[in-house]
Amino acid sequence: MVTNPSIDLNAPPPDGPHYLLAVTDMAERCPVVAHSAIYNDSGIKLVEKGARIDARLYDRLVQHRLQDGIDGHLSAENAVDLHAIAALARQRCQEPLMQRMVQAVGGEARLLAPLESLPLPAPMAFKLTVMREQQPALLAHSVGVMLVALYLGLQSGLDVPGCTSLAAAALLHDIGVLHMDPIWRDPAHKVAGAGRKHLVAHPVTAMLLVRAQPDYPPAVAQAVLEHHERMDGTGYPRGLEGGRISAMGQVLLLAEVVAAFFDKYADHPAQRLSLTLRLNHRKFPAPLVALVLPLLADASTTGADPQTMQHEAERHASVLAQAFARWAQLRAPLAASMPEAGAFIDARLAALQKALTEAGAHPRQLADMLPLLQGDGQGLAELALVGGEALWQLQALVNAVQGRWPRLAERASAGDAAVADWCDACGQWLAGV
Repeated sequence: MVTNPSIDLNAPPPDGPHYLLAVTDMAERCPVVAHSAIYNDSGIKLVEKGARIDARLYDRLVQHRLQDGIDGHLSAENAVDLHAIAALARQRCQEPLMQRMVQAVGGEARLLAPLESLPLPAPMAFKLTVMREQQPALLAHSVGVMLVALYLGLQSGLDVPGCTSLAAAALLHDIGVLHMDPIWRDPAHKVAGAGRKHLVAHPVTAMLLVRAQPDYPPAVAQAVLEHHERMDGTGYPRGLEGGRISAMGQVLLLAEVVAAFFDKYADHPAQRLSLTLRLNHRKFPAPLVALVLPLLADASTTGADPQTMQHEAERHASVLAQAFARWAQLRAPLAASMPEAGAFIDARLAALQKALTEAGAHPRQLADMLPLLQGDGQGLAELALVGGEALWQLQALVNAVQGRWPRLAERASAGDAAVADWCDACGQWLAGV
């Protein structure tokens, strides 16, 4: 086990400047009132009872350590409640993956029944209101994780009280994100080195906030803390392995990944996720994965011939590898002479390679992947499907470059000639698939 020594699991629940900014910013659009006075830790009153919160209070609040969490002092107009959560859950139940889960458990009513007794104390309701107003996609994701977790819990034989606790953990698992610097939501922001401590902190923050609420049993806070752990010990924040992760935490870590794939990818999310779960089977709890894979099966991949699918996957990977390698060879020495078209291709290829890597389908991963999928017709078919989608994106990139810069074909400069040659080579490779 790799334990992060900088993690303080006994710290008080934080407010922090980023969360206070989110609250005061929300208050400019959604009326927020202090239903009790707010004091700093020295007993000095900062905000009167009944005061309307606005952006002008941010500087006063952020300069002090508050006596207790700000959420317990504030109420918002049209706050998130159980009815709002249930309505969003019913809305998400109309999505293809959720429809399959609903059918598998015996109907929407059974899937959502644990929500009827879900505790939602006022501070957590306020926190979810901030999430809805400031990061609506995060609330939608949290509800999606909750639905997947409930499916896994019900299919595993968990009783209603257990499912209710599981629903609470899933719904609240990402409230720590509200306390992070908004820069971490920028896709262009690279998380590396020491900067990862901010990313690692959000499950700890969420755990501390949940643990401070007596309505939730300790298992809820523990599961929230563990939602980014992995069975092989490669997760965070504590690098727990296998049985050291609680049963509820194991459900949550898988539910988070399942929901994230469908929230993130518009193209073939089921196939991407199925492939990822198969290729990273040591990271996820096998009995729970076995409950997810049937939901991801595609009629177009079921019963596929392994040998045929392996050949197709290899051909796709070969074309992609040649395209990536050729561009790398041309781009480096000629960067200055093809800035506009070069930057366009750089960005698109980088996005494509990132997507392939996340799906476990990048050409450089193939040598390790194919032995794991030997004889697995569906897994190989999914790999071929992702590769085929990548080839389509490569062709679309070539078409876009040729359409935007038609004069490249004249090869008036070394840079123009390099781009034109790369496009022509890609066209020939693609035509051979």
